[in-house]
Amino acid sequence: MNSSSKETHVHSVFQKIAPKYDMMNDLLSFRQHKAWRKFTMRKMNVRPGETAIDLCCGTCDWTLAIAKASGNGKIIGLDFSQAMLDVGQNKVNQEKLGDQITLVQGNAMVLPYPDNSFDYATIGFGLRNVPDLHQVLREMKRVVKPGGKVVCLELSKPTWQPFKGIYYFYFEKLLPRVGKLVAKSYEQYKWLPDSLKAFPGRNELAVIFRETGLESVSADPLTGGIAALHIGTKGTDGK
Repeated sequence: MNSSSKETHVHSVFQKIAPKYDMMNDLLSFRQHKAWRKFTMRKMNVRPGETAIDLCCGTCDWTLAIAKASGNGKIIGLDFSQAMLDVGQNKVNQEKLGDQITLVQGNAMVLPYPDNSFDYATIGFGLRNVPDLHQVLREMKRVVKPGGKVVCLELSKPTWQPFKGIYYFYFEKLLPRVGKLVAKSYEQYKWLPDSLKAFPGRNELAVIFRETGLESVSADPLTGGIAALHIGTKGTDGK
């Protein structure tokens, strides 16, 4: 699948599953995604007033967590699926954080913001879906301030047996069927295991972070390696 057809396909996937995205996340990850996000927030240690752009923000759970940690810092949530953003905007309104959070329909490959704009650039469960992950990481690095952090929370690939075999059986065989049963979306949830096959493993992604020019790169495995948290820092010289 070339980058253009991948972008079109991924857009159609998320437009369709948006109304049941949160429920399916809870079901398919056994609610582990909430624990992963809490771990990530502890590692980020967002300080009052700090700013962030959350790419592929989806229904905005992480966007909201960053905003609450920041207190009054301006937070941008960016996603190319308006259906996902609509769900997210309802959450923002319910939390009465509309003055702090701005949701933008946009392309993670070409961010509409100047260099050195944010303290953090984050992407949660979205990097494996973009047409060119190297370009997205370059853009994330570009828009963070010197000393700012690029943060990626993403599904990964377990490396130890027998857990690896059990996981791939669940992910490739059972998950799409659960998607069909609960969300009436077999093809959309079949995309999840398909998207992971071509995605780099935890150590490979850490190398890509460093090749992008990010410093002090950390790569934490989560729940036996089925997810991973990568954090890299932009040099204080701005390079």
